[in-house]
Amino acid sequence: MIHNDVMRSVRYMLDISDAKVADIIKLSGLEIAKADVVAYLTKEEEEGFVHCPDEVMAHFLDGLVIFKRGKDETRPPLPIELPITNNIILKKLRVAFELKEDDMHAILKAAEFPVSKPELSALFRKFGHNNYRPCGDQLLRNFLKGLTLRIRG
Repeated sequence: MIHNDVMRSVRYMLDISDAKVADIIKLSGLEIAKADVVAYLTKEEEEGFVHCPDEVMAHFLDGLVIFKRGKDETRPPLPIELPITNNIILKKLRVAFELKEDDMHAILKAAEFPVSKPELSALFRKFGHNNYRPCGDQLLRNFLKGLTLRIRG
């Protein structure tokens, strides 16, 4: 899934401004101009669209975790994981919104995209593990849709 779509979805879900998105990215240590955020949030067919690079998306997701849960001063900051895959996006969203396995199932069921427990756990396995399964665009899109329904009502 395109990083810009994920960023737009989260922005809509949390009902936050472009400036707040820049602040969230800044929480993880990357300084970014509001104009760049506007370019990332612009739709593909509109003028001024710029693809969101992996590094910006990684900082956005890490900043989202800090924004939602607070910064843990007892631990050193984790290095940025690159490249950003749908699986990593799903993991970071799960951490940011403090979702358990049952919550994940309920969210996907609300989006009319039910997934079995083994399928869901396979998405959170480490790459290279026997049961690892890549997260498809459709699953991530439906998860974002279900999470939006849960948060915005």
